Amino acid sequence: MRDFTDEFSELQRRVADARGYLRIDDATVRAAELEQEAAKPDLWDDQERARRVTGELSNLQNDIRLVEDLEQRISDLETLCELGREEGTDELEPEITTGLSSLANELDQLELRALFTGEHDERDAICVVNSGAGGTDAQDWTDMLLRMYRRWAERRGFGVEISDVQEGTEAGISSATFTVKGRHAFGLLQSERGVHRLIRISPFDANARRQTAFASLDCVPALEEAEAPEIDPSDLDIDTYRSSGAGGQHVNVTDSAVRITHRPSGIVVSCQNERSQQQNKARAMQVLASRLAELQRREREDELARLSGEKRDVAFGNQIRTYTLAPYRLVKDERTRYETGNVDAVLDGDLDSFIESWLQWRRRES
Repeated sequence: MRDFTDEFSELQRRVADARGYLRIDDATVRAAELEQEAAKPDLWDDQERARRVTGELSNLQNDIRLVEDLEQRISDLETLCELGREEGTDELEPEITTGLSSLANELDQLELRALFTGEHDERDAICVVNSGAGGTDAQDWTDMLLRMYRRWAERRGFGVEISDVQEGTEAGISSATFTVKGRHAFGLLQSERGVHRLIRISPFDANARRQTAFASLDCVPALEEAEAPEIDPSDLDIDTYRSSGAGGQHVNVTDSAVRITHRPSGIVVSCQNERSQQQNKARAMQVLASRLAELQRREREDELARLSGEKRDVAFGNQIRTYTLAPYRLVKDERTRYETGNVDAVLDGDLDSFIESWLQWRRRES
């Protein structure tokens, strides 16, 4: 049997590093504290507090179990290796090789966690896609982007809630607001904030000419209710209107959709996908609170470029990524220079390589 000493040493080093960046020692202490709090009979008297306690406890326990499982699997493979050497057989070598490869791949994914440095990276992400230059093609492209991010979220096991969709004039959508729910959703989707450029043969051009279209994504971290900034009701303009598009019996029948304008900041949010006006208003207020909190953080830290990049026109020259479907097929990130020819996979949500490249690039740049 060949010598696996170097492979085992490297995996043990990487797991030890994971103990560090996941702060497992601190997590163990904190989990014990939370377990005592979770055991209190009055925990659910305050449902918001109970959700925070159980959510944090679950995340910590998952991290602890993850590292312990990796350590145990390495130990089990070492035992197999010793058994093979004692018996003088190579029969166990394929099983050991497969096990080591699987562990290495899992650590590759886990090590992305070491690249999260933001205070809110673990949060859900409230996202907005908007069409830019390009007319009908841009609105169709915005709809394609929305699908791409929904598919990406599904691949990762994240939930997606769409709160508002504004239909395009001829096809596609002009904008959509949605929330991606999952641990580190915001930390991951930060890489996607910016202008996305599509080059293709337009399906809306009778002469089948090549067209360029632009759409953008912005996202902010979702807030817990207790963290929401105070909003003066007198600063708000609240309008109701009839929902549009698919949505059940109330669509185009009652004025259940809600649009809220925060006059001091100019932020406008809307929600039409809940079943009642009251639910739509509550959801729109949640989105408004998160966007105001993000604005306040930017102002407080005075580092707008670092937090969200420069605000640029959704047009030529400002894209973070270009998706070319004709005359050749290529998706290229203009910041990291990472690229792939598998355009269909990317548009179907295969974004992890782009996200990882951006996280690595951000660390180098900083």
